[in-house]
Amino acid sequence: MSQTDQTGSTGLDRAWGWVEHLRAGGTTGWRDWRTTTAPNSGHGRVVPGAQQLELLRRVNAVARPAPGLAERILGASAPGRGRPDLELVGAAEESPFGARPVDPGDLGDHELLRVAAHLIAEDVAAAGVPTDREPAMPRPWRKRYRLVGDPLLSDPVRRHLIARGHPPRPKGDIIVVGADLGQMLSDAWTARCFGQGAMPWPDFVDTWRQRRRLPPRIDLPRLAATWAERRGADRVHIVLEPAALRGRVGVRRLPRPETRSADAAELARRVAAMLGLMVTPPVRGELMMGTFWPRLADAPGRPAGVPAELHGWLTTRATAMATELRRAGYPVHGDLEALVPSLVKEPSLPTTGGALELAVRTLLGAGAETATRDAEGVAR
Repeated sequence: MSQTDQTGSTGLDRAWGWVEHLRAGGTTGWRDWRTTTAPNSGHGRVVPGAQQLELLRRVNAVARPAPGLAERILGASAPGRGRPDLELVGAAEESPFGARPVDPGDLGDHELLRVAAHLIAEDVAAAGVPTDREPAMPRPWRKRYRLVGDPLLSDPVRRHLIARGHPPRPKGDIIVVGADLGQMLSDAWTARCFGQGAMPWPDFVDTWRQRRRLPPRIDLPRLAATWAERRGADRVHIVLEPAALRGRVGVRRLPRPETRSADAAELARRVAAMLGLMVTPPVRGELMMGTFWPRLADAPGRPAGVPAELHGWLTTRATAMATELRRAGYPVHGDLEALVPSLVKEPSLPTTGGALELAVRTLLGAGAETATRDAEGVAR
């Protein structure tokens, strides 16, 4: 039972009044809301959860969502790790069982991001895998090559070449693509966020430090040694600059390398987890890279940087990598010293708040009306 105030209205009436306010594009917080609906207005006893209501309020604060998006938010679930759908304090009696009612304004960004990521995952799944044009017929005079190494540097080039009639051929040179170790770590984590999912960025870096290893895709000495055993060291080429890569694969133009900001990767990490509940792993990878990756192309911010307390380890590891490759005698295109990163004092780190802000704008981009908050003039 909800409580009744001096006017005869109940907390439930007040809650439904707030729901209607948010549906209309309002941004007033629950603790500041005083208006009620008429008693017995027929809304029922089940009010949308606190996470959903606060997320809708945050969305309204950026731009007026389309009615369909507002209803989707109010009817969404909050899957994954976290608290279940929560009731509003003052609109429901506390029970000795289950979670206590809350003020939505007190919820952490993590709780809201769970709901937003679930909604975005639904949008990505509904959009489907983009249908690319048929690859060009393989050109008989193309160079023989196999691309390995940094996933954000090698994979897009491979796709580009396949689409233009230059697919990999067996018995060719092995092209190990790399960059400075800080960038490669960031690329490896970002690629996993947009693929099978990943652990949080600081945990990712610290885990590999503790293992005294590197992720397989960016462990250049190990990659090179593996292929050298199969083809010979003279057939393994370490490529550290774009111009050399163009020459090794035999084309004049290649796509410019792309990455994503730290917060974009963090949002993708959470969306991938939700998408994994909806589709098979291979389809998830295609949806994340083919459908969701382009949507975050304009996300502001720099890629994830290695935390400052691990800069010493990063420099030592990069120096050792350069030394190992130099001693092995592989053909090197570029300067091995480029593997040692130029570190910044305040690297870009992903934040839950930044990912939530990006999630809100992503949801609005999928179905928002063009009017902004200032033009809407919703009464608060």
